[in-house]
Amino acid sequence: MHLSHQMSKRTVGNQVLPPGASLGHGLTPEAAKDLGLPAGIAVAASLIDAHAGGLGVIGADVRGYGLACEGQPVTSRLAVICGTSSCHMGISKDPIFVPGVWGPYFSAMVPGFWLNEGGQSVTGKLIDHMVQGHAAFPELQAKATARCQSVYAYLNSHLDLIKKARPVGFLTVDLHVWPDFHGNRSPLADLTLKGMVTGLKLSQDLDDLAILYLATVQAIAFGTRLIIEAMEAAGHSFSTLFLCGGLSKNPLFVQMHADITGMPVVLSQEVESVLVGAAILGACASGDFASVQEAMARMSKVGKVVLPRLEDKRYYDKKYQVFLKLVEHQKEYAAIMKGD
Repeated sequence: MHLSHQMSKRTVGNQVLPPGASLGHGLTPEAAKDLGLPAGIAVAASLIDAHAGGLGVIGADVRGYGLACEGQPVTSRLAVICGTSSCHMGISKDPIFVPGVWGPYFSAMVPGFWLNEGGQSVTGKLIDHMVQGHAAFPELQAKATARCQSVYAYLNSHLDLIKKARPVGFLTVDLHVWPDFHGNRSPLADLTLKGMVTGLKLSQDLDDLAILYLATVQAIAFGTRLIIEAMEAAGHSFSTLFLCGGLSKNPLFVQMHADITGMPVVLSQEVESVLVGAAILGACASGDFASVQEAMARMSKVGKVVLPRLEDKRYYDKKYQVFLKLVEHQKEYAAIMKGD
């Protein structure tokens, strides 16, 4: 045990540096030759990809948008990095322990702050799974291709077509999804949980596919609301969501997150926020900025702000009650089947 510990210290090293710190004497001549870069160019202490995404979006200068977080500390912002799966990054001045949420980790994302990281095991992958597995998917593909659209852009416009006079979200009044098709990471931390859909009918046309897609997007947003509630119950306080990643390009996904959490969503000008985060670290290592916080405020730009439709709050509160009942019932079913 002692020997392996000594070896790991030699292999990994035991000098811990904050993100953005300049390493050694910069790029070594060997690495510089391989990469086609000048030797000695600054090299920064790096971050995990999702943490870099959080860094690239969470510190944006929001002045002029009328957001509550403008006059609040950065701890009032929750960064959601959403792609195949999703991560929810919240920071605090003091350590906060949240059941079912990873952390707190000191200086893991923003130096001097503690990071809590919630997550959903499948989000973009779940939407793909539900849409591509539906009987109407070939028809959807053909129609989207004919219009030179992605299947999701086509579905979003199709939902607008069938919603009639009511808000689009109301199409799922009797169709509900629990999204843990790959277990629950946060805040229940239960890998045995499964996905659930209630409200299925015999018809399997394009309308049914569009509404199932909508219900799935809403379920992911309700999962985010559940994570936020767990983090706030433990001591966090959030007023604004900052979204980045592939799913943040989908306007329906963004609007549902605003409507279901009741919070405005800030989208960054640069969609690839992970790259912005990495650039922020490099700009600190090179000495262009004195701190990560200064670099975040200067290099992260707001692209768009999406406000929640507060007039729909009552509907989503009811949908959320059903959402919580789904997992409660699933646990009851498991208990029945395990019983004598």
